[in-house]
Amino acid sequence: MNNKIIQLVGLVFFLLNVGCSDFLDEKSDTKLVVPETLRDNQALLDRIANILASNSISGQISSDEIYITDSDYNGISYEADKRLYIWQPNLVARATGNDWGSCYFRINICNTVLNNLEQYEINNAENVKGQALAIRASIYLEAAQIWCVAFNKDTANTDLGLPLRLNPDVNQKSVRATLEQTYNQILEDLHTAVSLLPEKQIAVTRASKATALGLLARTYLYMGDYSNALKYANEALGINGQLLDFNTLTVTSSYPIKEMNIEVLLPTTIAYSPILSSNMAKIPPTLYQSYDNNDLRKTAFFRTNASGQILFKGNYSGTSQRSSVLAKDELYLIVAESYAQLNDINSAMLKLNELLVKRWKAGTFIPFSASTKEEALQIIKEERRKELLFRGLRWADIKRYNRDGDAITLTRTIGGEAYSLPPNDLRYAIAIPEDIIKQTGMPQNPR
Repeated sequence: MNNKIIQLVGLVFFLLNVGCSDFLDEKSDTKLVVPETLRDNQALLDRIANILASNSISGQISSDEIYITDSDYNGISYEADKRLYIWQPNLVARATGNDWGSCYFRINICNTVLNNLEQYEINNAENVKGQALAIRASIYLEAAQIWCVAFNKDTANTDLGLPLRLNPDVNQKSVRATLEQTYNQILEDLHTAVSLLPEKQIAVTRASKATALGLLARTYLYMGDYSNALKYANEALGINGQLLDFNTLTVTSSYPIKEMNIEVLLPTTIAYSPILSSNMAKIPPTLYQSYDNNDLRKTAFFRTNASGQILFKGNYSGTSQRSSVLAKDELYLIVAESYAQLNDINSAMLKLNELLVKRWKAGTFIPFSASTKEEALQIIKEERRKELLFRGLRWADIKRYNRDGDAITLTRTIGGEAYSLPPNDLRYAIAIPEDIIKQTGMPQNPR
């Protein structure tokens, strides 16, 4: 079985990395493995290394959660990574192993499974279909945060979206949909997934109903649709809203938050980049100092190196592997923010405090309160940044906050030269790899 699935995944990879004409010139091989059974297609989705372990790095590198020193910067061998770090307008994707290729490789696996289920009329496939749709939607949402502008309902019908490849046909021409069409596809996939998936799976690595509901909540939050964000986050938490109590952790250990803990809804990890490595990526001192001394996250999340610099250790992976997990703590924060946006300040602060009491040393937490919508949102946004640090979400948050008028300007200095990224700059929609633009003829993001 393992060899068979390896062959299947290898075929998918091959199709994504050969030119269409080259592929068409090849004689068909009748010995190619055909995944005609439910078990085979479930196995394709169960290969975590191909589906859940290579989420995008571009947003994390570009965000204000980290900085690197001049010596770190000069030691990086990937010129594209260096350009990405200082928000250059182009040439910010590696020639191979870049985020674009990773996203569409993972999407293609989902498409392959969905096509197989239909083509071979496989029975009892609802669960597998739901998993493939939920994962495909999550990847398209991830990709939209990198290569598209923040969703704005007034301009989404003309803003550039993503190529929506919905089948594994390598001959399909790549055409950019609108941003509205992109989000509509994400929502359609997730709503269908909710109707197909069980509340519980035999493994947390398989998307469940709560996973799809949580992804719906994230999507609607990014869209600024707070009523629906609230609805679906609450529905996900209604299945199981149990939180991890940091008082039960050994917060001084190297990696105190274990993989597959009770908060995890989908355990994804970020692809490797030296900039994001556990020794190179430094945490801004002001961010570290924003944690109260009784806040257990201050010890659980951080360590200090020999130079006195702050490093992040609080991955939801139990290792140095950077985690982009979908987890319940994010949903608590979505509920809190949505309540605040809808002017229910009391409910917003109650939900936020439900989360934070599990993060502070027992008996020390004083509940937060707010008297205005603006005050509540300021507190929630600060706590969202502190709770979801290094989860690959901050870049999308900065984009939507700036869309709504927060006026966040990012700054970095390398070699004495200052670089900045003002609010709503065109570079927030990161450049698509130039070779993809050349091959497909798609329009590049405006620079």
